[in-house]
Amino acid sequence: MYRVFVLLLFVAQLCNGFYLPGSYMHTYSNGDSIFAKVNSLTSIETELPFSFYSLPYCKPLEGIKKSAENLGELLMGDQIDNSAYRFRMNTNESLYLCTTSPLNEHEVKLLKQRTRELYQVNMILDNLPALRFAKQNGITIQWTGYPVGYSPPNSNDDYIINHLKFKVLVHQYEGNVMEIIGTGEEGMGVISEADKKKALGYEIVGFEVVPCSVKYDPEKMTKLHMYDPAPSVNCPLELDKAQIIKEHERITFTYEVEFVRSETRWPSRWDAYLKMEGARVHWFSILNSLMVIVFLAGIVFVIFLRTVRRDLTKYEELDKEAQAQMNEELSGWKLVVGDVFREPELSKLLCIMVGDGVRITGMAVVTIVFAALGFMSPASRGMLLTGMIILYLFLGIAAGYAGVRLWRTVKGTSEGWRSLSWSIACFFPGIAFVILTVLNFLLWSSNSTGAIPISLYFELLALWFCISVPLTLFGGFLGTRAEAIQFPVRTNQIPREIPERKYPSWLLVLGAGTLPFGTLFIELFFIFSSIWLGRFYYVFGFLLIVLLLLVVVCAEVSVVLTYMHLCVEDWRWWWKAFFASGSVALYVFAYSINYLVFDLQSLSGPVSAMLYIGYSLLMAIAIMLSTGTIGFLTSFYFVHYLFSSVKID
Repeated sequence: MYRVFVLLLFVAQLCNGFYLPGSYMHTYSNGDSIFAKVNSLTSIETELPFSFYSLPYCKPLEGIKKSAENLGELLMGDQIDNSAYRFRMNTNESLYLCTTSPLNEHEVKLLKQRTRELYQVNMILDNLPALRFAKQNGITIQWTGYPVGYSPPNSNDDYIINHLKFKVLVHQYEGNVMEIIGTGEEGMGVISEADKKKALGYEIVGFEVVPCSVKYDPEKMTKLHMYDPAPSVNCPLELDKAQIIKEHERITFTYEVEFVRSETRWPSRWDAYLKMEGARVHWFSILNSLMVIVFLAGIVFVIFLRTVRRDLTKYEELDKEAQAQMNEELSGWKLVVGDVFREPELSKLLCIMVGDGVRITGMAVVTIVFAALGFMSPASRGMLLTGMIILYLFLGIAAGYAGVRLWRTVKGTSEGWRSLSWSIACFFPGIAFVILTVLNFLLWSSNSTGAIPISLYFELLALWFCISVPLTLFGGFLGTRAEAIQFPVRTNQIPREIPERKYPSWLLVLGAGTLPFGTLFIELFFIFSSIWLGRFYYVFGFLLIVLLLLVVVCAEVSVVLTYMHLCVEDWRWWWKAFFASGSVALYVFAYSINYLVFDLQSLSGPVSAMLYIGYSLLMAIAIMLSTGTIGFLTSFYFVHYLFSSVKID
């Protein structure tokens, strides 16, 4: 019993030291050297990332070394390199970095272009991005990174940021016995009593920067060496004291650092970046969705309990002769009993899309649940995208199973399941491959770090061929072994004629997408702002609630639309059930165009617009497959349940 108690105490200590949402902390002693890293230059005007060293910045003495990048980072265009910016723990100092050679025409043109396109330098210290605070109209605005330079209004001159004032917030760490520490790369470790003294140190909990442009005398500054002391300066307000960008100018780079004690503890250091804005708006979105759900649930309730149940009860109370007489007088959905399960047009394509929809839905749900629980922190760059890709690959087994089982149900045989499984494995990845290849050519032509390297193309193809395809085929094989869904009524040999309608039925189907979109569009604004305006998105709890509400709305909309079509004797419900909820993708894509026109007015150049439209199109297709599958499967089981209660020979 004593051993069990000790073991539980040990586990409790481990749980106390474990911090789920971020990477593991690193402690530093006084005087320890810490080097900042630099990510790709980014701009909300072009959305084209470029390497930090594509501009004439100071290079580290040991040369440029790339940090290990995961799959998600590479796909997002991140390129993290080491930098010359060196800090020493708790040592306030002002240092000289380097002086460039005279700027040539190409370098001046590039610097001016990056300045006017509002490119930001993204610096990282101990896995924390540099924060910058600016005041606009009396409101303090928080940004990550600092600008390459600035262009004063009513002036053709541009000025480069060449002096940085850093503030590093540190918290004194006092280690406990059996406390977990380490870094993301080094993994976990348990501190023993012998190591306790070593554990007493400082952890970095904040990283702020104030950018300045300062004109130096190059003749005087070239006599200094890297990391020699330099005089501390105040950021000049006069333009004649700032460093202009023009040919033959020599630019001197300096920086100063101040270490400030902070009460912020290491687990809370990301709170400054993840401040949730617009919480009331999120709640308004959820309440709006709940109102739509209650309204639709009321309609479904009426359909089931009042209309369907009343008709079935009345029908079952009659004897056989009366039923036969009533069959001749039937109207509405009861008339299509012999055609409702007739094989739809393009049934193979429907099975393919449903299979891929099951996979995308599963990927989205699992990813958002894990993110809401804190497993996918922004501290782990690229982890969200990497996790989505891995889930998509391994959920091929669900896609193959769902698609082949639907195929068996529609066809009544398993013949052709291998071809179907291959098609499921290739359908959405093929669409994504075509779109991404076109966009990649645009990025290559712009020399952007956002371009996917050829080696990564082969890695992605290998992952798809070695993991996704076999698992999809295996899922298809399981689908052939699963019991086929039996239709409750027989299908007539001759199709029933569908009465003419005053308006096209597809008009109602396309209009139905407005209801699921109504539950989604407010959250879409925050997601788009995160993707295209460089803001952190970490309200995955809200997103999970919105996703669950979206699933319910899609199911209800599809059921209501299917019932309405059956009531007007339209037995071709299969595709209409899919697109009743899947048509939300049309509104999502239209919203993305609206966002481009009205919220991304600063986006410049045809390449940037093409990138935006291409990624938005890919997202809309994924949403269509997911929401369409949810609506179709719900409608399928609704129709199966409805006609399983009808007893017609």
